Amino acid sequence: MTNEPQSCRTLTPEEQRIIVHKGTERPFSGEYWNHHEDGTYRCKRCDAALFPSDAKFDSGSGWPSFDATLPGAVREVPDADGMRTEIVCASCGGHLGHVFHGEGFTEKGVRHCVNSLSLGFKPVANRDRSTVAEASAIPAPQEAFFAGGCFWGVEYWFDRTPGVVLAESGYMGGRTSSPSYKEVCGGDTGHVEAVRVEFDPGKTSYEALARLFFEIHDPTQVNRQGPDVGEQYRSVAFVKNDEQRRVVEKLIAELERRELRIATRIEPAGKFWKAEGYHQDYYEQKGSTPYCHVPVKRFGP
Repeated sequence: MTNEPQSCRTLTPEEQRIIVHKGTERPFSGEYWNHHEDGTYRCKRCDAALFPSDAKFDSGSGWPSFDATLPGAVREVPDADGMRTEIVCASCGGHLGHVFHGEGFTEKGVRHCVNSLSLGFKPVANRDRSTVAEASAIPAPQEAFFAGGCFWGVEYWFDRTPGVVLAESGYMGGRTSSPSYKEVCGGDTGHVEAVRVEFDPGKTSYEALARLFFEIHDPTQVNRQGPDVGEQYRSVAFVKNDEQRRVVEKLIAELERRELRIATRIEPAGKFWKAEGYHQDYYEQKGSTPYCHVPVKRFGP
C-alpha cells in the first residue's frame, strides 16, 4: 500500500471527499472535463505527473477522460465488489476515478475516467523545456503475456518487479469469448489462466521478465503446477512478435542445456480476457503469499 508522502498539500473538504474517501463529483461540473490546453495533468494532492494532455479525449461522460497515462504514474485497484477497477495516484494513493476497457472510444480501447477535483494542471509554457523533451522521449509501455499455473501467484511476483507498470490476471489461448473462471476450470474452453504484464522498457526488458517467468513456476510440469492440475494450468509464453519468440526460444534452449525438460509452449498472443475482480491482487487482498510459486534460480546465481 502506498503511503501518503509528507509533501502532500492540504485538501479542501470537497477534495477530501473525492481523493481520500473515494467520492465522485457530479458530471459536467468539474474544471477539466472540457479543458483542452497543452500540458500535463497532475495529482491534486501530491503534484505527481499523471496524464499527458494528448491522451485526453471527449467521452461525453462529463468527466475528464484519458486513453493513456504516464508510465508508472497510475495504479489500478479492483473495487471491493469486484465490479469496477479504481485508479489511484501511484505516488500518494489518492483516488482518481475508474478505468474502463473495450468501450471503443479510441484505438487504445481504454478510458481513464477521472474526477477534476483529483487533478491539477501544468501547461507547457510553465514547464522547463528539458522536462518537455524528456517526457516526449519516454518509451511507451509494452506488453507481455505469461501462463504458469494459478494466475494468483504469477501476478503476485510480476506485480513486485521493478519496471512493471501493471500485472493483471485473466484468460487466454482458448476458443470462447468472455470466459468465466468457472468455465475455464471446467476444461472445455481451451483457455489458460494467464497474466498480462505491462512494463516500462526504459526500466526493464522482455527478457528479464521472461527469465523471471521461468523462475517463479516449474516449467517442466505438464498441464499442472504443484497441486493445481488441469489444462488451464499449462505453461505458456504468449508472444506478440518475433523478437519475443526469439527471447523465449533462447531461454528454453539455455534451460535445456542445464538438463531440464521444458514443457512450456510458445504460442501467439491472442485476445486477453481480464478475470473477475476478486482474482486481481488476490494475495494482497488476502494478506498472504503464494504457496505454489516460489522463485528458483534456474539460470544460475
